[in-house]
Amino acid sequence: MADPTHVSVLLDEVLQYMQPQENKVYMDGNLGLGGHSAAIMARCNGQARLIGFDWDEEAQARAAKNLASFGERITFVRRNFAEVKEVLADLGIKQIDGLLLDLGLSSLQLDESNRGFSFKREEPLDMRMDSRVAENAADLVRDASEEELADIFFHYGEERQARPIARAICEMRATTPILTSAQLASVIYNAIPLRFHPKKIHVATRAFQGLRIAVNRELDNLATILRDGVDVLAPGGRFCVISFHSLEDRLVKRSFKAAKGLKVLTPRPVVAGKAECQRNPRARSAKLRVAEKLSNEPLAGCNSGRM
Repeated sequence: MADPTHVSVLLDEVLQYMQPQENKVYMDGNLGLGGHSAAIMARCNGQARLIGFDWDEEAQARAAKNLASFGERITFVRRNFAEVKEVLADLGIKQIDGLLLDLGLSSLQLDESNRGFSFKREEPLDMRMDSRVAENAADLVRDASEEELADIFFHYGEERQARPIARAICEMRATTPILTSAQLASVIYNAIPLRFHPKKIHVATRAFQGLRIAVNRELDNLATILRDGVDVLAPGGRFCVISFHSLEDRLVKRSFKAAKGLKVLTPRPVVAGKAECQRNPRARSAKLRVAEKLSNEPLAGCNSGRM
């Protein structure tokens, strides 16, 4: 049973495209609290095998509890999905029949992690999805040059006010360390003239996104799984990716289109309906793209994750 506090995005659509079947092998690359995995296994009457990847130690523990009823049919892996080939080789699995990536932050990370993913609370400025990663967000804010910070905010956050934000951070840190999410959000708020504040999102949203992507190397890891994930899919296997911002969505779209032996099933991304968006506001920015493996030809055309 999935965690009742967590709402899985585009769940019905994922099941429709994934078409889970008994005695098949599936991979959930962002296990989170286990909502999508529970639904996939339930659709198979528990008679399938699922490999659940997640960096987050706490999320893994919660997911293991939520998915306990499926027993040893679910294998929990505290690794990044970019390591899919190594992990499957270690498990003796040659191919999988379906691969799901839900690239959004889980409710656990946003609301309960105390790692500074949200700008709404006073939390340590960490942003690591995996505590084993050496450099956290506070380290990056402290050590990166003004130019490097501006590049992070512009390229990874698509923030047009990247340079004023970077300049304000460097001015602040010269006298006061920036150690919490609330501190950073305040610096960003004051760095941008009110006339440039967005109307529909918090003014710090894009800068926080850029910093989080940089800390966790999210686009590099996504580029790797988009290449290697195709290679480990069995013919007929479905590759489903839910993205939440344009950088991810463009990378998925281009990679699927460039892959030999892969048929795109969603020429346009699938989005949440009005009812789901009302139940779960985080679904409003979700986009699902799906492709099917037609042959065992290797992927071509996918390079760096940086746009």
